[in-house]
Amino acid sequence: MSTLLEEINKRRTFAIISHPDAGKTTLTEKLLLYGGAIHLAGSIKSRKTQRHAVSDWMEIEKQRGISVTSSVLQFDYNGFKINILDTPGHQDFSEDTYRTLMAVDSAVMIIDAAKGVEAQTKKLFKVCRERRIPIFTFVNKLDRYGKAPLDLMDEIEKVLGIPTYPMNFPIGIDGKYLGVFDRQKNQVELFAEDTSHGQLERNSEIFAADSPEMIDRIGQETYDALQDDLMLLDEAGEDFDKAKVDAGDLTPTFFGSAMTNFGVQNFLEEYLKLAPPPAPRVSSDGIIEPDDDKFSAFVFKIQANMNPAHRDRLAFIRICSGKFERNMNVWHAQEDKSIKLSQPQQFLAQDRQIIDEAYPGDIVGLFDPGIFGIGDTLTDSAHKFKFEDFPIFPPEKFARVQAKDTMKRKQFTKGIEQLTQEGAIQLFNQVGAGTESYIVGTVGTLQFEVLQYRLKSEYSVDVILTMQPFEVARWLKFEDGKPVTPTSLRGADRGMFVTDRNGQPVLIVENEWSLGWIRENNPNLILNPVPFED
Repeated sequence: MSTLLEEINKRRTFAIISHPDAGKTTLTEKLLLYGGAIHLAGSIKSRKTQRHAVSDWMEIEKQRGISVTSSVLQFDYNGFKINILDTPGHQDFSEDTYRTLMAVDSAVMIIDAAKGVEAQTKKLFKVCRERRIPIFTFVNKLDRYGKAPLDLMDEIEKVLGIPTYPMNFPIGIDGKYLGVFDRQKNQVELFAEDTSHGQLERNSEIFAADSPEMIDRIGQETYDALQDDLMLLDEAGEDFDKAKVDAGDLTPTFFGSAMTNFGVQNFLEEYLKLAPPPAPRVSSDGIIEPDDDKFSAFVFKIQANMNPAHRDRLAFIRICSGKFERNMNVWHAQEDKSIKLSQPQQFLAQDRQIIDEAYPGDIVGLFDPGIFGIGDTLTDSAHKFKFEDFPIFPPEKFARVQAKDTMKRKQFTKGIEQLTQEGAIQLFNQVGAGTESYIVGTVGTLQFEVLQYRLKSEYSVDVILTMQPFEVARWLKFEDGKPVTPTSLRGADRGMFVTDRNGQPVLIVENEWSLGWIRENNPNLILNPVPFED
């Protein structure tokens, strides 16, 4: 029987981050393929006759070919227990991605070989760097024409400010690479032609670094070019330093093609060796070590209607310490009471199974009757504390939302409140405007399309959505403690005066200039980009 520490050391929990269309969900599929979790890989931008990616389970994702919510994917490989969190790449869904990064121990950053470092990659990398998350880089799409490997490494270092250490190096010419040289093992892996369009594992052969047969296969000119590149890396490149990798100051870099399974298995195996096991977490009681035998976890994601037939709602928890057991009683810090954790589940996207136990690093889904919130802490009742707060992002886009059919008011209210609890949208009530509509705030406009789609498909409610001309929201409080109302606030008519779900007053205005006027004309007013703490 395994000890707690042995189980912890088997776990690898990571997020995959990238700019949209860099191949993030495709790589996730292929890791599942090599892990034996699936037997035929799907295509993200698929024809109607083809399969959809396992990790894109929401109907709108299948139609649009994008990921709009994080997926949780779990499988075993070579003695490791792997938890992958496949995150949305589109910037309009970055809140979900930021929260997901709170629940992982490392991140895999995908770079498109043709496009290099893109805008959303920079933002996500910055979050990882601030949290000191170890970052592993997979340079993708080597089956297409792109930038030279050495140029890509130079770009990563200059744009992101992190040195690279190529664990492998591609062999061949741009767009027609034949294999990779493994720098750690000092050997060459040549791949057979991809005949399944990436749906099956790709065959390969291993050769010694100076094998005459290998040189004959790739040609003397290609071999000489490889030797020149490797010599340059040895002389001018970074030295491998595991301590720097663990600190997020050096990124091990792999080259491959997720679409054609080129270099994917090599990446998976090397990543599992190098990636850290579950890390300690910061709490109100100090550092919580994973091998502390007292159970603790936090909620990082809430998802409504993963199974539309049952209208269920799940809270995803990251286990931080101790052993999780089915039907165990734990302390819910935010509710300040004991609760029973029954019917815990683990996932392959929307496919799930009931589990009896889980360990630090694991992601577990709990049925949520409406008691959980993003960032909630669960602990052993003998050791009560709270984990560090999750970041809150101020909305930048606003719309008025109301049901087309007033007879469906009840379904509309239930739907919009449940979707709000997932954390993707923020809900406001306009003071004096009645209860027939809500003001919804989001980080990006694509969230409104998802909201409209999900209200119709999951709650059978058609809505009228009217965009508002505002881009800045500030929570309000007077220094002297007097209540903030539309009449007590000078210039309230320069924007929209609303209250959030907890009744806190909020002013939504068009721009920073309008905000400056409010600030100047209300000298004892405190303006906060996020809600005030109770």
